[in-house]
Amino acid sequence: MIEGKRVVAGEAILGTIATGEHSRVERRDEVLEELVRQHSRLVYRIAYAVLRCHHDAEDATQETFLRVLRYNSKLAEVEDAKTWLARIAWRVAVDRNTKQGRKREIPLEDPEKPIAEVASPGIPVDDTLHGAQFGTELEKLIAALPTKLREPLILSTIEEMSPRAVAGTLGINEAAVRSRVFRARQILKGKLSRRFSRK
Repeated sequence: MIEGKRVVAGEAILGTIATGEHSRVERRDEVLEELVRQHSRLVYRIAYAVLRCHHDAEDATQETFLRVLRYNSKLAEVEDAKTWLARIAWRVAVDRNTKQGRKREIPLEDPEKPIAEVASPGIPVDDTLHGAQFGTELEKLIAALPTKLREPLILSTIEEMSPRAVAGTLGINEAAVRSRVFRARQILKGKLSRRFSRK
């Protein structure tokens, strides 16, 4: 009789453990799904900023989330998921870029790329074309910046990350981030003013 009760109690304990483990796995999966939903665009944009190729950026985005899945035990310790993901995405993209032996050649003029459509009927076509030319020129100038100035500028300005998040992503301090972003902006301002004052 006592043995029968022990078996039933043992099954109940094992069932509780299995249910607890199952709910823990479900919660982890929900957290991962939420991370993907909230931050997949950020991860893609960071990868694209480094790789400058749509397909490579998609692959790097997938690899980033696979790494998150692989190291999900550390997820509970993460204070700022956005910065943590940005750091992983940046490292994945830089590693991919290094392994592929890429040079920083960025084809910005694509003859197949259509001219941007007029955003609203009230904006003249000349203004839209001038804006597109300015954007293309700015992309070229950003790509020509030294890496140590370009990286913080892209993350802080284009990806809209805080100096603290950029510092965490790049492994430098906040003061260095602010200084490098300032210097990059000064260089861009000078080059843009020289180029557009000639035209």
